[in-house]
Amino acid sequence: MKKMGSFKINFRYGAIIAIVLIAYFLIVRLFGLHENPWLRVLNGVIVAYGIYAAIRFRRLTEGEKFNYYSGFRTGIFTGFIATLLFVGFMALYMFHIDPEFPKAIMKGWIEEYYQGPGILVFVLIVEGFASTVVLTLAFMQKFKPSWNTKKSPQNT
Repeated sequence: MKKMGSFKINFRYGAIIAIVLIAYFLIVRLFGLHENPWLRVLNGVIVAYGIYAAIRFRRLTEGEKFNYYSGFRTGIFTGFIATLLFVGFMALYMFHIDPEFPKAIMKGWIEEYYQGPGILVFVLIVEGFASTVVLTLAFMQKFKPSWNTKKSPQNT
């Protein structure tokens, strides 16, 4: 297997996550369900699996050289890249393709505070970055090299 640089792994998996998120949004939109906030739960599943797969691939390519730092960095950068690409698409969608979408999502909130679609872009960025950190920390518990010493027959 040809060794891949860490940036290539991060960008490849981040782009794949973003493409799947965009495709999912467009499919949900096709059925007119894009304003249902409960359908966003699957976004978390998509991001979680993508980050998990990126860390797993990094561990497979590095073998014994894999450590907590490289796995953590892979998860963080992959999630951040995916978040930025997806938020870029959503900003384009909300500002240029369907300007009525943010108004439908923020029915009461936009009337009271009039923050516009910019606040939704901000919320998506914060949500994406926060879930990236939490998911990476959780997955690294599985992937980190163990520091446990082997028990000797006398200690068992």
